[in-house]
Amino acid sequence: MALKRKEKYIFNTQTLRYEKAVVSWTTRIVRFLAFMVAALVFSLGISTIYYKFFDSPKEKILKGELSEMQDQYYILSREVERLSSVLEELHYRDGNVYRVMFEAEPVADDVWQAGSGGINKYRFLEKYDNGELLKDVAMKVDKLKKQMVIQSKSYDQIADMIQNQQQMLASMPSIQPISNKKLTRMASGFGYRIDPIYKITKFHEGMDFTAPVGTEVFVTGDGTVESVNYSFKGYGNEIVVNHGYGYKTRYAHLSKFKVRQGQKVKRGDVIGSIGNTGKSTGPHLHYEVLKNGNAVNPVYFYYNDLKDADFQKMIELSNNPGQALD
Repeated sequence: MALKRKEKYIFNTQTLRYEKAVVSWTTRIVRFLAFMVAALVFSLGISTIYYKFFDSPKEKILKGELSEMQDQYYILSREVERLSSVLEELHYRDGNVYRVMFEAEPVADDVWQAGSGGINKYRFLEKYDNGELLKDVAMKVDKLKKQMVIQSKSYDQIADMIQNQQQMLASMPSIQPISNKKLTRMASGFGYRIDPIYKITKFHEGMDFTAPVGTEVFVTGDGTVESVNYSFKGYGNEIVVNHGYGYKTRYAHLSKFKVRQGQKVKRGDVIGSIGNTGKSTGPHLHYEVLKNGNAVNPVYFYYNDLKDADFQKMIELSNNPGQALD
């Protein structure tokens, strides 16, 4: 049995009778529209409150992409810093070793810094939410590229110098004075160190290599033996080799000599043996490189002996601020 729709009656005061209520279509439409408006307002209110405290699926995706982009930025930024550090080391060797050898002027600092100046070429990046991050890495990459071009041109110039100065290169002290391929015999580097006897900070003008007494010592470049000295003090038994072009090398605390004064020597010749003579606290070789009478850091002259990774390791070992052995 079908249910009838519930009918509504109202009391007519004039006829004093209940009469069937009739609702016009206009009233129905108005009521419907009012309901829809109320429902819409309610829905908007709920949606506003929800999205104020919770992310939409699209926002979650965008935030995930943003987080990933920031992670990639930091990885890229660290890599740029690492490459910049390597390039700075190459630049240092270029100016303080290679160009010193050929008595050429180093690359000017203002040129090396590769500043762009003038127009802000990165202004277009500022409109992005992460514009500062993008601008920072873009500037670093641009500077790195410019410095690589500068360094490449500098090496081209050095290559030209090399072709014209083969004899000079053969005379350069460019190997380690003892067999030290695994870099296990490095004891003390160039710079301020603690004196082992007086326990005060003094400038150490060379590098110390530890090895048993009798270990062979090699001359590091072609030259002439300038002096062969026996002594119980200071450097002890020492050899000084004159390589020409303003370069000399000193080999100190030796136990034996295998050359004589005035003798011509070639790079790699055995000239003596490690000892413990003079002001020495243990068997080792004290090795110096002098340019025009001034001691320079020997670590930058092992370019014939070390690969880049080994060179970096040698730099770290030589910078150890511990105690010297003489």
